[in-house]
Amino acid sequence: MIRRGVWVLAVLALAVILSAVGVVHAKYLTRLHFGYLQDLRAQRDAIDVDWNRLRLEEAALSTYVRVERKARYELGMFAPRMGDVLLIEETGHGQP
Repeated sequence: MIRRGVWVLAVLALAVILSAVGVVHAKYLTRLHFGYLQDLRAQRDAIDVDWNRLRLEEAALSTYVRVERKARYELGMFAPRMGDVLLIEETGHGQP
């Protein structure tokens, strides 16, 4: 009878020890994944900052004044003069 009590006590002690090791391992994994999550959040924040900067830059580069200045000075474009415009009138829309 005493031997059986010793075995039960040994099994329970082993179960407690294994349970404690499992808790420690779970806590370790939680901390590891939390660190990874924090790294991902930092990357997301950096990408958001970069995206907002690019949106502001796009808005600045696509203003009407800048586009017109580039068209005139870099591409040599100009608004046509009245004499350069030819107006073609269509009558009847395909009917004789």
